[in-house]
Amino acid sequence: MGNIIQFNGGDKSYRGYLAEAANPGIGTIIVQEWWGLVPHIRDVCDRFAAEGITALAPDLYFGEETTEPTRAGELMMQINIAETAEVFKRAVSRLLESPKVLCPRVGVVGFCMGGQLAMYAACQDERIGACVNFYGIHPNVQPALRNLAGAMLGIFAEDDPGTNRELVQKLDEELTLLEKPHAFHTYPGTQHAFFNDQRSEVYREDAATDAFAKVLDFLRGNL
Repeated sequence: MGNIIQFNGGDKSYRGYLAEAANPGIGTIIVQEWWGLVPHIRDVCDRFAAEGITALAPDLYFGEETTEPTRAGELMMQINIAETAEVFKRAVSRLLESPKVLCPRVGVVGFCMGGQLAMYAACQDERIGACVNFYGIHPNVQPALRNLAGAMLGIFAEDDPGTNRELVQKLDEELTLLEKPHAFHTYPGTQHAFFNDQRSEVYREDAATDAFAKVLDFLRGNL
């Protein structure tokens, strides 16, 4: 359904996967897991487009992707946060320029590493009006939550050392203290990355289906 595109980055060009909805409506940025802009993330964009939401996933690894956890961890830790912020800024602009996107603000949905980066992007750009964090984790990314301009939806797994109950509770308390609208859902019996249907060892269809429905309702209700 979608295609790899190039979008302007000032003195350089960035790439991403764009899946446009059949009719004009809302749009969202999709932020990759630590594997890169892999087929699963492209498929997620297609799924949003099929639901009437134009989706753009910027390539944060500039062409590299992997199936090896060791290399994925290396790529995650090599991310230049300042450059990533610029990629997000340009990706939001590209999405808002699409004739398929009518709203003045877009959403951002991120998974694993991308969940933390989604929060970071939402705290950096007032044009992001809704943020979805799927079990986000990245040790070098600290979103400035007081600058969050829109609502946040958090999707978490019960059995997830990276985003355990204490960390989820701390994030909930911080957002509450800052009076930022948010809703969190933790799915019993699930593990980290339970939304990824290309990883049979952790995928949970029932939880993933319910989470996707919640994300669609959240984006439609806030954009």
